[in-house]
Amino acid sequence: MGESKLAGQFFDAAIGLLQKVRDEDAAEIAAAGAAIAGAVADGNRLFAFGAGHSSLAAQDVVYRAGGLALMNLLAVPGVVGVDVMPATLGSALERVDGLAGAVLDSSPAKAGDVLIIISLSGRNALPVEMAMNARALGLTVIGVTSVAYATETKSRHVSGTFLKDHCDVVLDSRIAVGDAELTHEGIEAPFAPASTVVTSALMQATMAAAAEELVRLGIEPPLLRSGNVDGGHEWNGRVMTEYGDRIFFRH
Repeated sequence: MGESKLAGQFFDAAIGLLQKVRDEDAAEIAAAGAAIAGAVADGNRLFAFGAGHSSLAAQDVVYRAGGLALMNLLAVPGVVGVDVMPATLGSALERVDGLAGAVLDSSPAKAGDVLIIISLSGRNALPVEMAMNARALGLTVIGVTSVAYATETKSRHVSGTFLKDHCDVVLDSRIAVGDAELTHEGIEAPFAPASTVVTSALMQATMAAAAEELVRLGIEPPLLRSGNVDGGHEWNGRVMTEYGDRIFFRH
């Protein structure tokens, strides 16, 4: 059996998008990395939030080998993944007013902290409200979204605004509305979404920029090592002890 033409087309599409965000989001990635490094240097905390499949990129930088130990997941019950039953409930909860505010108010997040909010469309009540409330609390908000949705769809938040309108830094994933890269004769719906690949790459590039800025500031980046390499557990134990007051996924 030969290689798949459609599989190759997906790789080409994903590579093209990665090159695009690398070139066109470079200044924003550097700014986001600087904001994260500044929070670490000032003794503040780091949080990431995403709903539905956007949560995958948030989870990818929490308690991760090669990642910053200080990154915490700001979880909203019922919207983090497809484990909620029925899965459609998660989508419905993204449109509920007041949920984001309730979660933020009961979280440890406070002024000076950094919150990364990931939402492909940026149009639902949850990410918009999360960003608005976080900034009102004095947090620095980094939004990871597709700005195209703001011109091609309508907001579902009462304000009529999108996530991008309430961020200190916006990383544009440049994913087309609908999040499907391929079409094919005989297949009625478009398919092969690339948002997870691109958004995760934006997140990891931002973490790399933050580590680079921390070194420039003379601070050893508080990174975790793999527990599957010799000495990894001991290393992680030291990092988690030193920064324990800013790590919330252990309690």
